[in-house]
Amino acid sequence: MADKGRIRHAVVLGGGLAGLLAATALTRHAQRVTVVERDRMPEGPQPRKGTPQARHAHMLMSSGAEAIDRLVPGFTGRLLGAGGHKVTVRTGVLSCTANGWLPREGELQYIITAGRPLLDWTLRELVLADERITLLEGVDVTGLTGDAQRVTGVTLRSERGDAPSELEADFVVDATGRGSSAPGWLARLGVPQVREEKVDTGLAYATREFKAPAALADLVVNVTADPGDARPGQAGALLPIEDGRWIVTLSGLKGSRPPTEEGEFMAFARGLRHPLLADLISAAEPIGGIHQSRSTVNRRRHYEELPVWPSGFLVVGDAAGAFNPVYGHGMSVAAKTALALRAALDRHGPHPRRPQALQEAVAAAGQDAWSLAVSQDQRYLPSDEGRPGLAARLLRRYMARFSRASASRPSVAAVAADLFTLSAPLSRVTAPKTVLATLLGPTRPPLTEPPLTESERKALAEVTGVSY
Repeated sequence: MADKGRIRHAVVLGGGLAGLLAATALTRHAQRVTVVERDRMPEGPQPRKGTPQARHAHMLMSSGAEAIDRLVPGFTGRLLGAGGHKVTVRTGVLSCTANGWLPREGELQYIITAGRPLLDWTLRELVLADERITLLEGVDVTGLTGDAQRVTGVTLRSERGDAPSELEADFVVDATGRGSSAPGWLARLGVPQVREEKVDTGLAYATREFKAPAALADLVVNVTADPGDARPGQAGALLPIEDGRWIVTLSGLKGSRPPTEEGEFMAFARGLRHPLLADLISAAEPIGGIHQSRSTVNRRRHYEELPVWPSGFLVVGDAAGAFNPVYGHGMSVAAKTALALRAALDRHGPHPRRPQALQEAVAAAGQDAWSLAVSQDQRYLPSDEGRPGLAARLLRRYMARFSRASASRPSVAAVAADLFTLSAPLSRVTAPKTVLATLLGPTRPPLTEPPLTESERKALAEVTGVSY
């Protein structure tokens, strides 16, 4: 039988979203939880150094928002009350895909947009209100204690440079993000090297905030790259956030990376497949500088495959699987992973006979997001990086047809929205009804211009002087 005993003390490494949600998931089984964070946390919704992509556009998918609310009741309501935006997929989004503009039809899933600092601060305030959870700030983790059979704690070094110390724990979760040192820590305990997968398109970001014109402040615009285009892919997203601001992220592949210079930012936006985004920000007031990031590699460490795994240790979030942020899935996967952790602890207890059982459960929570990200990004890889096999080519052709059909077939559009928001398993795409509708194809030609409402069209003309 699985060990159903309670955890006396759990330690979570990393005080970001994945770490805080893991801490909350552990409280059902742990008497107390200590979150160890290298940074000093800001007192309000301010950026911090250790937050991935902190100054870039973020989306919380409906599945992620609902998962967080199950773990931390009231989170979504508080975030929306602080200025976050709830946007219905399709009706609330102006989206230019490789197949043209999507019609704004159907009340499907939703996304929540807000500045990442506000989102993190809102979650942190709610999580740390639980007296069972303590935050230890300004402390760096240098390793694990224990052996290949069981982890018994962590070694720490304070920001003051004091001598290393040990913190005992019955259960340790690594949520330290893309920079995780877990492979090295585990190697020192005698655990074999983990298999790692990478898919790197070379994508880079440049982001800037704008004070939005009041009449257009709620607009959401997404202009994607076309993988069939001969030039390197360029894309842009404009999202509403708190305080009447837009956050605009431009992205480009190798050979077309977005610049950080003032005038060149606008020139890059003008170079997108449609000028709508550029027209909008040309009439908005810039706020602050331009921030760049190249941390966009899809990387997955398959800890769940290791034949030897120490009981009482788990790796979650970007430390286990990091996705290209362009798909907006990272936060939602972290939330779904935390739910999976809680369910796995309920089923197996903290120290099951097969220690891999918990890591397998959390890995499964991110599998669909990984498959989606990799399949999408592989379309942009150089041809000399390997031609896909026949099955992969057939699937790619099917998914291209699925995308075209989703523009005008409601049943396919609903499946596409569910997949985009991680609200349904990827297997839905091959359900018989979906396959039939996909093979029948679109029912009307794609839209060549954005489907603005009459009020949006009028406001756009008044603010920018451009008519659509």
